[in-house]
Amino acid sequence: MNLHSVGQFPSYRPRRLRQSPALRRMVAETHLHVSQLVLPFFVRAGRKLRHPIGAMPGVFQLSPDELVRDAVWAYEQGVPAVLLFGIPETKDARASGAYAANGIVQQAVRRLKKELPELLVITDVCLCEYMDHGHCGIVQRDKRGARILNDPSLKLLARAAASHVEAGADIVAPSDMMDGRVRAIREQLDRQGFIDTPILSYAAKFASAYYGPFREAAESAPQFGDRRSYQMDPANANEALREVALDIQEGADMVMVKPALAYLDILHRIKTQFGYPTAAYAVSAEYSMVKAAAAQGWIDERAVTLESLLAMRRAGADILITYAAADVARWLKEKPPIKG
Repeated sequence: MNLHSVGQFPSYRPRRLRQSPALRRMVAETHLHVSQLVLPFFVRAGRKLRHPIGAMPGVFQLSPDELVRDAVWAYEQGVPAVLLFGIPETKDARASGAYAANGIVQQAVRRLKKELPELLVITDVCLCEYMDHGHCGIVQRDKRGARILNDPSLKLLARAAASHVEAGADIVAPSDMMDGRVRAIREQLDRQGFIDTPILSYAAKFASAYYGPFREAAESAPQFGDRRSYQMDPANANEALREVALDIQEGADMVMVKPALAYLDILHRIKTQFGYPTAAYAVSAEYSMVKAAAAQGWIDERAVTLESLLAMRRAGADILITYAAADVARWLKEKPPIKG
């Protein structure tokens, strides 16, 4: 039916299709499915280690053995993919832990693929967790102050991505927002024979206030300044489209919008214009705010979480990255109660 011609059908009453849960499900235009979910994890060295993240109830820094246990449980709920962030034992000015053959992410990938080969393992490719200054690239200090060096940082990012794939990662996801990093990673992977490994680019990643709890979880807060010189200005939508176009041109197979809920307009425009597989990252503060309000009894955690994810799907997201993924998978499996 043409939306502009509804008046030609005077007997049309939309409420007829809302009379029961079964009928509403039958005509629903947008659906959530477990196949769309990705669960992020924070992994650090050790054994039997579960450090709770104060601002993110239910989320932990995990040692590789605990990571495997939680990933298996999530997979059993139906979650098909995880996204790994590493917290190294030591940090330095060259982010050497990011591309070390036995770095924490590399260890975690090997453990996961050995114990659960069917699990899709995505690795976040960035330098901030591994740098002693907390920025996403190499820093140069001179009379003008501290600057992030774009091009020298690309080599380190490409090395990190390749080391993840060597360990068994299925997908690499560069999140640093350095210009040209997708091309650098694609060329490095191709040189090493990993031509079939997809790149999921954080193509439209904004300098957002919604990342606060994540910086506690990943221990990645900048030691000086902020990341506004390389992450995107929240005021700019057309720039986001240009960023996505560049990343696709450089070889991105999938693109991401981060954060998700406050940027649904960006998400919709990107999906509409490019049609590429598009991920929405429901970031730490989105998760934390829901958890905090639910703990006070102000909202229904399940209903609000599912509605938020449905909004992302409606806007165009094919992939939903959320810290609530295991709970969402469990909720989606539960059948509605039979009444009567």
